[in-house]
Amino acid sequence: MMGGPGATGCRGRGRTARRVLVTALVGALLGGLGGCGGHPPGGDAAPTGPPAVLDVPGHFRSIQAAVDHARPGDTVLVHPGEYHESVQLRTPRVVLRGTDRQGVVVDGDFRRANGITVTGAQSVVENLTVRHHLANGVLFTGVTDERLQQHGAGGSGYNPLDTVRFPELNGFRASYVTAYGNALYGIYAFDARAGVIEHSYASGQADSGIYVGQCHPCDTVVRANEVEHNAVGIEITNASENLAFLGNRVARNRVGVTLNSNDVEALAPQHGAVLAGNVIVDDNDPASPEQADGGFGIGVGVGGGTGNLLTRNLVSGNSAAGVLISDVQGHPAGANLVAGNRITGNGVDEVLAAGPDAGNCFTDQPATAATGTAPPGPCLPVAAAAAQPPAPPGVSFRDLPPAPARPGMPDPGAPGVPAVGLPGPVSPDAYPLPTDPGAVPPGPAGS
Repeated sequence: MMGGPGATGCRGRGRTARRVLVTALVGALLGGLGGCGGHPPGGDAAPTGPPAVLDVPGHFRSIQAAVDHARPGDTVLVHPGEYHESVQLRTPRVVLRGTDRQGVVVDGDFRRANGITVTGAQSVVENLTVRHHLANGVLFTGVTDERLQQHGAGGSGYNPLDTVRFPELNGFRASYVTAYGNALYGIYAFDARAGVIEHSYASGQADSGIYVGQCHPCDTVVRANEVEHNAVGIEITNASENLAFLGNRVARNRVGVTLNSNDVEALAPQHGAVLAGNVIVDDNDPASPEQADGGFGIGVGVGGGTGNLLTRNLVSGNSAAGVLISDVQGHPAGANLVAGNRITGNGVDEVLAAGPDAGNCFTDQPATAATGTAPPGPCLPVAAAAAQPPAPPGVSFRDLPPAPARPGMPDPGAPGVPAVGLPGPVSPDAYPLPTDPGAVPPGPAGS
């Protein structure tokens, strides 16, 4: 736990906390900034004053103490330091924000399962770093059973999840988050919907940098992120409809992007995602954690996904295949449209291993997300799947280098904005085909 020199500490709801709260309330009435409160120290009644700013470590010695005290609408503002704790954010509409993206670090010390677990609807994590956890960096989920969260929230912990017992978390956002060196996922949205993951960076995860799983409809957008040196850059499993991945850079992973259906999680088959304006390059990095199923050198792999649209993406430098569409046990891949991309310089650019009559189509003509169809024209012939050489051995997620510095949020002192009404307007058709494989895509046209 990181307290910091001279931290006063808001410890629970005792006398010290009450004194600080009274001082903060008086300050708020005089127009000042309340560090610890603006609402009373106990009970569940809604605060009567404006949203409060809760400082760590100024008034709370740990992030957990601050989020436990937060009421809906509050901002927990964390100042630079290493925080050796596992944070559970259960309150709705709380903004958990670092003042310095690189300087605020939630460190798992390779001992704790999750860095920050969010089960409070419409809450936010932004402008900080999470590293060295044995499961996930940041987890957004409707799974409120902490025993299941220790297994990463998805998968064989419950085969599959009871979606009645654990309804989807409704509303979430991760912005300007750096996640690296975690054993499963960097930023993980599972059993969650109505969210945004943006301007974030994920590297060195032993499963995937960003994962969106088990939602229908997802009502989620993943945009303007960088993922590299992971086993998989972006993983999409049993996540369907109103789901878009826009303007991301996916580079130097073992596999770039996967769209999967399986029966380990609920809500199969995966269908109806849009990938537009992404850079997906050089996904054949041997100096990354080894993937469980041994995949390597694939830009985009569709395994049993259906009705997905890939358009205006730059896919190059992937040693096995640029885009691979295949069936998986129990889930044929069908009606996927790969249209108007620049797929070049891969081992094989386009591979179709799915059933020949399943309606998958590769075409040079760009498609619109509004209709999900390309202009009239023939589907192009593509290569059949061929045997691939064994993947090179990977490295431990514990041994990867620290993440590079990335820009923080423009104004960390601005009022917190909970994840209400997300994802907002989403315009995949505004994302142009990237031209520079070494750059983060610029975003939608006109932005």
